[in-house]
Amino acid sequence: MKIIVAGAGAFGIKHLDALRNIKGVEVVAVVGRQLEPTRATAERYGIPNTFTELGEALAVKGVDAAILCTPTQIHAAQAIECMRAGVHVQVEIPLADSLADAEAVNRVQKETGLVCMVGHTRRFNPSHQYLHRKIVAGELSIQQMDVQTYFFRRSNMNALGQPRSWTDHLLWHHAAHTVDLFQYQTGEDIVAVNALQGPLHPELGIAMDMSIQMKTTRGKICTLSLSFNNDGPLGTFFRYICDNGTCIARYDDLVDGREKPIDVSKVDVSMNGIELQDREFVAAIRDKREPNASVAQVLPCYRVLHRIEQQL
Repeated sequence: MKIIVAGAGAFGIKHLDALRNIKGVEVVAVVGRQLEPTRATAERYGIPNTFTELGEALAVKGVDAAILCTPTQIHAAQAIECMRAGVHVQVEIPLADSLADAEAVNRVQKETGLVCMVGHTRRFNPSHQYLHRKIVAGELSIQQMDVQTYFFRRSNMNALGQPRSWTDHLLWHHAAHTVDLFQYQTGEDIVAVNALQGPLHPELGIAMDMSIQMKTTRGKICTLSLSFNNDGPLGTFFRYICDNGTCIARYDDLVDGREKPIDVSKVDVSMNGIELQDREFVAAIRDKREPNASVAQVLPCYRVLHRIEQQL
């Protein structure tokens, strides 16, 4: 399977590392905003083609699929471009920064019948997979989720400490992880939502702090706190308060409410959520089936984000 990766930044590298571990996959091109740094990445990973335009990579002979790790603001347009070119596509989270754009991607997926998957990684982290299986089996029932998403980004830098060419967003990117996961884990729709945000950054033009409350059909609740001002432990931490115990998920790791580690090493073939996400993408293409985290499955998340934006 011939794959192109667009976006050679922090997350593009994560996907290139993951794809190395998947048999029968060849990355044939990498796309980046600046040619020389992108070419250096391509040489490091043994990728034969380097481009600065997605269309050039899509024209490479025999391309089957694309993974988009580009700026949020062009995700939807590029996903549509890929599908119009007859190429399966995985879009890094978020699918879009508006409901209208997300729905447009969904329409094109239905028209083309191609695999269109969104990088909602929390569905694939072994920690969350472990809990999902217990919830589906009836061993756990969520009463409340308490989630903290904390970063220190008072300047426009990426996860590698490099300057970004675009602006990240607490709502349309970071809240998307939790909104989708809350609905996925409970198996219920979000029927009530309340949100507040702090002052906008004078240069970036985005809220640096945000608080969101959600309730599902059967009364399960979630409290989500987000900040770009937190100078401390960084990342997202999920506390599952259930009828039969409490668990805390930190990316691919899981502990109980008293910080005792829970072994999730046997949950899947890897302990790397990004790799598991990419494996699902490749498998869905090969099996000609809908993937977990398809655009249709995650669209309800973007409807909730739209509702939140209307409040803010």
